[in-house]
Amino acid sequence: MGLRPGRTMRKLERPYTRISYRNPRKGYVKGVPQPKIRMFEMGNKEGNFDTALYLIAKESGQIRHNALEAARVTANKFLEKKLGSSNYFLKILVYPHQVIREKPIAMGAGADRYSQGMRLAFGKPVGTAARVFVNHRIMVVKTNKQNVEIAKQALKKAASKISVPCRIVTEEIG
Repeated sequence: MGLRPGRTMRKLERPYTRISYRNPRKGYVKGVPQPKIRMFEMGNKEGNFDTALYLIAKESGQIRHNALEAARVTANKFLEKKLGSSNYFLKILVYPHQVIREKPIAMGAGADRYSQGMRLAFGKPVGTAARVFVNHRIMVVKTNKQNVEIAKQALKKAASKISVPCRIVTEEIG
């Protein structure tokens, strides 16, 4: 079974963690898969750069770990190709802590015979997501002034992979 669309997990809801006082072993979500995103810092970490560009969320929401990884790969590949690895520094500023659960629903003819409906609908963990709020910084690219337009293009490509609407802000590094 494939992934459900990002819009199904986008809305921020209060995280629900089951608490059991009689049987503490059942008091947490078990078997949470590791996030797909592995590297959070790419490029030249020790470089002296004079401009920072931030990808900032316009709305509150959740960003799944595979969307963060896709955005990272897209931006890093574009920057690597256009600038080379020594002329930029890219960092992911959020971490996917929130556990995403799904209740699999049987489809097709005769599914009602073996589907449970909403009985025991806690769901199984299928991934993780990062919770972002309005004006929350998601990603940063540090570079020099002559490379600002290329960095903006890279962040625009990365923003298309994320389910939350984003804007790009440029700041001078003092």
